Amino acid sequence: MAKRKPGRMTKKYSQAARLHDLIRILEARYGATVDELVEECQVTRRTIYRDLQAIIEAGYPLVSERQDDGFVVYSFIAGFSKIPPIVFSLEELMTFYLCRGQLSFLHGTPFQDDLEAIFSRIHSNLPPRSIAHLERIAEVSTPRFHGFKDYSKQHNLLGELRQALLKQQRCLIDYRPAKREKQQYLIDPYTLLFFKNGLYIGGYAHNRKALRLFAVERIEKVEVHPERFEVPEDYHPEMLTGTAFGLIDEGEPRRLELLFDKEVAHLIRERIWHPEQQIEEHPDGSLLLRFSASGDKEILAWVYSFIPFVRVIGPESFRKKFTDGMEEGLIFQQTPGSM
Repeated sequence: MAKRKPGRMTKKYSQAARLHDLIRILEARYGATVDELVEECQVTRRTIYRDLQAIIEAGYPLVSERQDDGFVVYSFIAGFSKIPPIVFSLEELMTFYLCRGQLSFLHGTPFQDDLEAIFSRIHSNLPPRSIAHLERIAEVSTPRFHGFKDYSKQHNLLGELRQALLKQQRCLIDYRPAKREKQQYLIDPYTLLFFKNGLYIGGYAHNRKALRLFAVERIEKVEVHPERFEVPEDYHPEMLTGTAFGLIDEGEPRRLELLFDKEVAHLIRERIWHPEQQIEEHPDGSLLLRFSASGDKEILAWVYSFIPFVRVIGPESFRKKFTDGMEEGLIFQQTPGSM
């Protein structure tokens, strides 16, 4: 029987106690290597790797970074341990329930799983009567046939992107734009955007050397790299959309003038469509809306939704696109469909 080599005795304690020690060590330092943790906890490398994975699965923001000497250092995202427990007032909980009803399009994503976990914790700390009261007064009904994107097939992919966003890790993605061939992008994901019941990843695309937006449903594969990146201090999410009326910033901004008939004027008057919009009221009840924006496709889709109670006054180039689109629609409408 082989003799045990002399040295420090291996600690024999539960995984829970060992995880507590690991968390304490990582909180107290700027980081530690696997070898340092093996020495500190007196267990095998395999055990340390298993424990580090357990810490990640428990929700701790653990990140790894390769140093110049080749060693990988594990650490927590700075400042997370200083976050105090969050307590909500009854009014804040009501708002939370109200917002929950607007997020049904997240069904099938890891974000929906997180929401369910959050509300489970809320439920465990509230009496059933209070839960029923909140659900009743904050009941939200959304249109059933409004159109939504099914992200259930991207559940694992979204999980990878979520970790990359939280840990600021570079990604290589396979992306298939509409009506074009698949392309690969090396990206630094900065922001997750929600727009018209859709999810978009915004960040820096290295092979384009510019900020780009990527529709999640068109991402076919994600490979998260260990390299971490820093978000530029002057970055703002608005930089992803520029002067776009909606999400896609294409072309130069143009000064639009749209005349809305009195039948729909109240709908225009009740909302802010652009932060710099100008409204001119007319004696007959109609109104003129002016604003500057780019992204003709999204603007046209919005304007078409008010037909036949809208008229494009200018500019002439946009007016032509508007009328050409209507004529093409009429021709298509009159074309017999294939049987």
